[in-house]
Amino acid sequence: METIYKKTVLSNGIRVVTEYMPHVRSVSIGAWIEAGSRDETPETNGISHFLEHMVFKGTVSRSSAAIAESLESVGGSLNAFTGKEVTCFYANILDENIELAVDVLSDLIGNAVIDAENLIKEKLVVIEEINSLEDTPDELIHDYFHKDIFTDKPLSYPILGTKDIVTSFEQTQLIEFRNQQYNSNNLVIAAAGNLDHHKLVTYAKEYFHIPSSKKNVHQNSNYTPKTVNQTYIKNVSQAHICTGSISVPYDDSRKYALLLLHSLLGGGMSSRLFQNIREKYGVAYSIYSFADFFSDTGLFGVYLGVDTLNISRALKLVQQEFDRAKGEVITIDELNRLKCHLKGNLMLGLESTHSRMNRLAKMEINLNDYISLDQVLNGIDAVKTEDVFSIAQHVLKDNMTTTIITSK
Repeated sequence: METIYKKTVLSNGIRVVTEYMPHVRSVSIGAWIEAGSRDETPETNGISHFLEHMVFKGTVSRSSAAIAESLESVGGSLNAFTGKEVTCFYANILDENIELAVDVLSDLIGNAVIDAENLIKEKLVVIEEINSLEDTPDELIHDYFHKDIFTDKPLSYPILGTKDIVTSFEQTQLIEFRNQQYNSNNLVIAAAGNLDHHKLVTYAKEYFHIPSSKKNVHQNSNYTPKTVNQTYIKNVSQAHICTGSISVPYDDSRKYALLLLHSLLGGGMSSRLFQNIREKYGVAYSIYSFADFFSDTGLFGVYLGVDTLNISRALKLVQQEFDRAKGEVITIDELNRLKCHLKGNLMLGLESTHSRMNRLAKMEINLNDYISLDQVLNGIDAVKTEDVFSIAQHVLKDNMTTTIITSK
């Protein structure tokens, strides 16, 4: 599919990046704030996510109902999410409604009213969201894993925060955090679909009137891999396990080799972990590997859900596959199969305007650059068998972190 990339930096520092997709009639547009849970303190953990909720409660000119109806009334959608390093407000709309989307997004970011009465109500909502996460151990395990592997560093903070901290939030804290982080130098407007870049730039100039301030720099930390074995006792019917280590950041040239290692170990039904632990031994129903990339570091790990009686056996089988990956070089045929798998997943995953918009924003935020799909495919093709072997030795160290949620 033909795509055309363009970038403009406005006079106030806002970056506008677009990818033109002429064969669609829709546009996905996101306003990305470069601030997330790693930019908080232990006392304000969860404030990025809470602020994301609060801006939907109303602005100077729109009630919460008017915000909800603004894009849904023309068949579009409006939503947001908070991550470790970003907060994103995004809209999916028909191409004819892009100006309306910019208007609404700018209103949320620049004109939200942090009302004391709504603050009390939203605390209850977010606490219920935390309760829901705690009732979903296969998701909760990843929060615990981040806490164990990053210990007391900012990346260890859970995105939702805790019930005690959320309960303590005050109106002045939210306003102060917004004033610090929601500024033009922290904002990237990314859009993909059937759009005109210059029109979007014009709309951004017209609607986005937010303060210009110093660009946010994430709290930096030295992440030293270490052996951690932590067990959390909860009322669960099966054990949930994450095991892994520190890996490489978003801009590391070894990222493609790591993604191929991910495909090899746990990237699908044909992966070694799935075929061995689930199909051959029947020890786990759900098992997969994951690779997370941040601005200054990364994670590589494996998740599995097993019977509580099979924890030791499952971890031993996982370790055997780790030892195999870092102990022998894969064959050319296996490497080629992994490359086809990775490239196919990548291309299929970028069929939608929303996925293209996400990719576009992450490249701007982490690389200050655009990498075309052809460049990515060439990067994958350039990986050699010894590169996969080398990255396996780098991330599958002996000093791994293992986090377990179990009932006993």
